[in-house]
Amino acid sequence: MTSNTATAGELSADRTAGGFTHRQVLVILSGLMLGMLLAALDQTIVSTSIRTISDDLHGYSMQAWVTTAYLITSTLSTPLYGKLSDMFGRKPFYLAAITIFIVGSLACSFTDSMYQLAAFRALQGLGAGGLMSLALTIMGDIVGPRERARYQGYFLAVFGTSSVVGPVLGGLLAGQSHILGITGWRWVFLVNVPVGILALAVVTRVLRLPKRPRTSVRIDWWGVLALVVGLVPLLIVAEQGRSWGWGSAAALGCYAIGVVGILGFIAIEAKLGDAALIPLRMFKNSTFALGVVISFVVGAAMFGGISLLPQYLQVVRGSSPTVAGLQTLPMVFGMMTASIIAGQTISRTGRYRIFPLIGGTLLTLGLFLLHFVGADSHLWLVMIFMLITGLGLGNLMQPLTLALQNALPPKDMGVSTSSATFFRQIGGTLGVAVFLSILFAQLSPNIGHQMQVAASQPAYQQAIAQGVHSSNPADAALSKGLVSHDTSAAASVLNDSSMIQKLNPTLAHPLKVGFSDSMDAVFLSVAGMAALALVLVIFWKEVPLRTAGGIAASSEDSDESPEKVELVG
Repeated sequence: MTSNTATAGELSADRTAGGFTHRQVLVILSGLMLGMLLAALDQTIVSTSIRTISDDLHGYSMQAWVTTAYLITSTLSTPLYGKLSDMFGRKPFYLAAITIFIVGSLACSFTDSMYQLAAFRALQGLGAGGLMSLALTIMGDIVGPRERARYQGYFLAVFGTSSVVGPVLGGLLAGQSHILGITGWRWVFLVNVPVGILALAVVTRVLRLPKRPRTSVRIDWWGVLALVVGLVPLLIVAEQGRSWGWGSAAALGCYAIGVVGILGFIAIEAKLGDAALIPLRMFKNSTFALGVVISFVVGAAMFGGISLLPQYLQVVRGSSPTVAGLQTLPMVFGMMTASIIAGQTISRTGRYRIFPLIGGTLLTLGLFLLHFVGADSHLWLVMIFMLITGLGLGNLMQPLTLALQNALPPKDMGVSTSSATFFRQIGGTLGVAVFLSILFAQLSPNIGHQMQVAASQPAYQQAIAQGVHSSNPADAALSKGLVSHDTSAAASVLNDSSMIQKLNPTLAHPLKVGFSDSMDAVFLSVAGMAALALVLVIFWKEVPLRTAGGIAASSEDSDESPEKVELVG
């Protein structure tokens, strides 16, 4: 391990209030962005290839468990990374997160069954839980909240890039039978390895943070166990409840175990005080407490809305995963543009309250407008609505993170940042589960109604007559089913939506309208959730942003100048 002492001679006019120059911040930021790219890209690249993977591994019905395994471990490990990094330092745990993620990715690429893939995705999730939250935490350490605003736009650029590149790359790799003698879909995981190794090398080389004083600490393992007992059943039922039935015996059992676990977690945290995984004293701070609630609600609205857009673009408009990824560019552009403008303005003025208000308003408006989108809507109109939604997210997400980091003392930087990420992920998970359940509950009656309406139209009747004798298996199956009043062929679209793209456009139209009508109802529900977030933001108190980063602020608290802090490699 090398050491380097920052001297007064090295200080220059461009040194930030956190004790680092702009160049030093950018160098450290490069390593953090590579780490975040791993987690962000993995989410989007796998989502477009999981169907191909599950078919190849003969486990189509198990693909939800692969997603759930990753979700559980990444969510549960997030607050643990935050707490441990507060006690022992950021760098070791960030390097550990990258290493675990690389090992998990490599293992996923050699899997032979869906059971193995679920286990290895869980291992990946253990690493991903630290990649996101610790990157934001380290930025909070080295740069003050006011200056930090102009740097966090880079993080949103990583998310925006991954949301476009991920689906395109996932569809491209999964669509190849073999690449260099290896099955195409296995490269979905293998691409993480070189990126991860590069991130590991960069972070090891450039991330130099002050050594933390050695103190006697107590790790809240009982709290971790209680959190596992509380959240695992709830996350499982969030993913599986749609197929089990929300009132089934399995779902009720998960609810009961989850409630017991959460109550136990709260009791343990109250007893342990500052040693707790998530110290309850933080919630006595009204700004932080309300901010966490806003994060939860925004997570539900954000992930709920974003999860519907690919459904609309692929199912209703017939876009491939690759094309659908490119069609979301307006939302990505809006998010990045708003984030940059908000960041630069906050950096100059030190005020942030206006941006969550603007963001909440635009997010609500964008999602509300999307509920007017139909099967025959012009794509340019849909893109305008996506742009408005993206502008809302860009104005909302960055100030929200800044405010939560700023609300608590610098010593809580890790646990405050990871807690905000944790509650946003929980909100997003539950939001996606609830809104997709609403979607599937609406599909059957809406599709049935649209097919009844279409049955009275001569063009549709003619298409059915032609379809009965068609050489197209999809047309023939649907047409024969409609002639014999057998609805099973139409209902099969709920299990395999790709059937819609194989149908004669006239036969497919009522199915597309039924889908879009169902999505309209869900977008309206998501807009209601965004409106709730806006109401909460109205009552949210603004706290003046600190100028010093976490490291500098901690040094001031201990009467130690940042220039004299020993930096370790």
